[in-house]
Amino acid sequence: MNIIQAIIFGAVQGVTEFLPISSTAHLILLPWFMGWPDPGLSFDVALHLGTLVALLIYFRADWIALIAAALQLVRGRTSDANARMALFIVVATIPGALAGVLFENTVETALRAPRIIALMMAALALVLVVAELNGRRLKTLNQISWRDAMTVGLAQALALVPGVSRSGATITAGLFTGMKRETSARFSFYVEEPIIAEAIPKKLFDILRIGLTLDQMRLFVAGIVSAGVGGYLSIAFLLR
Repeated sequence: MNIIQAIIFGAVQGVTEFLPISSTAHLILLPWFMGWPDPGLSFDVALHLGTLVALLIYFRADWIALIAAALQLVRGRTSDANARMALFIVVATIPGALAGVLFENTVETALRAPRIIALMMAALALVLVVAELNGRRLKTLNQISWRDAMTVGLAQALALVPGVSRSGATITAGLFTGMKRETSARFSFYVEEPIIAEAIPKKLFDILRIGLTLDQMRLFVAGIVSAGVGGYLSIAFLLR
């Protein structure tokens, strides 16, 4: 892999992580389609660091308010809207975390064939069209219920399958529960962050333990920065 390819991989990760089109699928299909070397799962996970930073920066005010509300929860104060949202995020994160622990290795090795990925991408696209046509689009963030949060969380667990977009699955589930488009997208991004954040530290530790050459380090940094910039622009575009 050269520096240009690393930047392109990062840009693809950044753009596709938040649009409902599966970043994992595109990172698998891109080298297959272009005839490039597969950069490997470690590089893919490192790129998620860029999109994680993009999420943190774009929603920085929201995260500060949610963290403050979570501290209030510890003190037993549950009436605040942000405290309720913090609980919803925790609830919606549980199914995806459990699915990752139980099935990630099996799914990653058994379902990475390009034809399976293409089929899953097309199937989710059709479901998203149905959700768009039939969703009532009434609920704001303050009107989300426990049932809505759990529905989005269960949908996020499906994103373990390559070709099933995490944001696509969660946004679709949000639309089916009656959320407005922006509400569904924003809540989708909220529940994605803990899952992304959980996956990164272990893999980065493994990378550092093995060690990187200076040239490899440059490729990783270029890809991460590219993913961060692409991710930030992708979030801004989708919410607008």
